[in-house]
Amino acid sequence: MKSPQAIMRQPLVNTVIDALRAAIGDGSWPVGERIPTEGELAQLYNVGRNTIREAVRVLSHSGMLEVRQGDGTWVRSVLDPAEIMRQVDKSSLRDHFELQCMIESEAAKYAAERRTREDLTAMKRALKLRGDYSSGRDMAEFVTLDSRFHQALVEASHNEAMRALYHYFSVSVRHHIEQFLALNLFPEPNLQAHTAVYEAIAARDPQQAQMAVRQMLTPTINYLAQLK
Repeated sequence: MKSPQAIMRQPLVNTVIDALRAAIGDGSWPVGERIPTEGELAQLYNVGRNTIREAVRVLSHSGMLEVRQGDGTWVRSVLDPAEIMRQVDKSSLRDHFELQCMIESEAAKYAAERRTREDLTAMKRALKLRGDYSSGRDMAEFVTLDSRFHQALVEASHNEAMRALYHYFSVSVRHHIEQFLALNLFPEPNLQAHTAVYEAIAARDPQQAQMAVRQMLTPTINYLAQLK
């Protein structure tokens, strides 16, 4: 349990984190340059050194800053992956499905060109376990099994950047899907639509694989658009 002092201090730390992130983002402290010292930052933002130290620790962990022992703190990147993922998580389910469609349609194209026998085995196994969703089925288990198929699809692209991006993104997607399935707010793409994606990849047909992904996800995207 956090102490009262920690609870009171937390919003101030967040404020300093946002200020440091903004200064890095607007170029006040370019990549490759050293930021002001801990004491200078404490004076600049009118806070204690402990607050500055915690804010720097958070941004170092996210990859924006790099603390070099005996040489100060340096700007490593203008992007904060953690903040980006927080923004993604706040976006609507429609936004999630549109992004999923973009990623998976491209992944399917590359998967059709590069897939291995092991990739097909993983996708086929995931399809069999997934099956179709029904109201009496355990929702959390179904979403987990469904995500395995989509993850296997992206894995079959053999694109490391796409794999990494989708890994982070899929966590947020799963959370949103569970919420909407629980409320019966939208139709989950059926097994037949997923199987069509698998068959196009197995047939090494990039264009058909892309089309199959779009046909699988577009009805849900259109349905969610009507809810606005």
